[in-house]
Amino acid sequence: MATTVLVKPIITEKSTKSGEKAGKYAFRVAKDANKLEIKKAIEATYNVQVDSVNTQVNVGKKKIRQTKKGMAIGMKSSFKKAHVTLKKGEVIDFYGNV
Repeated sequence: MATTVLVKPIITEKSTKSGEKAGKYAFRVAKDANKLEIKKAIEATYNVQVDSVNTQVNVGKKKIRQTKKGMAIGMKSSFKKAHVTLKKGEVIDFYGNV
């Protein structure tokens, strides 16, 4: 279950800084996953206690670029993002094995 719900952690400057300060982490999740499934998957995968889960759906955007053959029009795919707040004292270490 955990592998189908969680797609990958979002590791950016902003999400790393919020993880260090407030214990908030961002994950890319399956579009049909709900908050309870996300909470159970993160607790099972990382052995931490989750306090709250907030979700957001990012809508796909139209992308246009100029090529030799003319305009190439495409779409970026939409995805669902989960912002997870851990209980006080809990930490997820993504770089533990590096």
